[in-house]
Amino acid sequence: MPQQDLLKKKFDELKKKKKCGFISFITAGDPDFNTSYKILEKLPNSGVDIIELGMPFSDPMADGPVIQKANDRAIKNKMNLKKTFNLIKKFRKKDIITPIILMGYYNPIHKFGINNFIKEIKKNKINGVIVVDLPPEEDNELCLPIIKNKIHFIKLATPTTDKNRFKKIIKNSSGFIYYISITGITGANYKSNIRLQTEIKNLKKLTRLPIAVGFGIKNKKDVKKLSEYADAVVVGSSIIKRVEEALKKKYNKIKLINFVLNYIKSLTSAL
Repeated sequence: MPQQDLLKKKFDELKKKKKCGFISFITAGDPDFNTSYKILEKLPNSGVDIIELGMPFSDPMADGPVIQKANDRAIKNKMNLKKTFNLIKKFRKKDIITPIILMGYYNPIHKFGINNFIKEIKKNKINGVIVVDLPPEEDNELCLPIIKNKIHFIKLATPTTDKNRFKKIIKNSSGFIYYISITGITGANYKSNIRLQTEIKNLKKLTRLPIAVGFGIKNKKDVKKLSEYADAVVVGSSIIKRVEEALKKKYNKIKLINFVLNYIKSLTSAL
């Protein structure tokens, strides 16, 4: 099955079941390679439909302090893009059906080399890429080569994205649209956007792509509410916050992993 089809198949299945999807975000290598892998491999059995894996970077400007610290922990433990691909390679030996999206910033990709990056994506059966700091004006840089290789290039839209801008964004978008529910950084509260439902309805008039909503989703109630009008919800900061809390409480690795996974299960149970 081509890599693009796996993500489409997942959204088609969810639509058939009239179910909202759950996308979890974790940072690759946080707090270390092995613990990160143990969390990653158990995500599908915890109710996660699609996995977003953050590529560690020293300056994640769109992210709040929680994800910034996760990046710092991963980098401190020698995590890089090459090891991120190794993490996925290990995961793919056991699971070839859960879609995986790589999310991050352009700098590490540029440093790694675009051709090498695409080669590793194909080799490790990664289904899509989100690059936070590449606007549509830079599509030739990475977006078009990615799409040409039958890999999804997922783009972001925000409450400040007007209709004309959104049309430009969706021109070379595939997979789904990642709708950032608030203006601000990751970890803020999506409830600050009271027009969210209307905004998503308006977007759906302009694209047939599924709309996944992220930023500021913190509990079962948030998940349930958003599932009424989004095709998927994305939870990141509050999952990573559990890693941070477990480290502060000096939990051993098994307890840390269970602490994180139990939280994810509590969220996915709302769908």
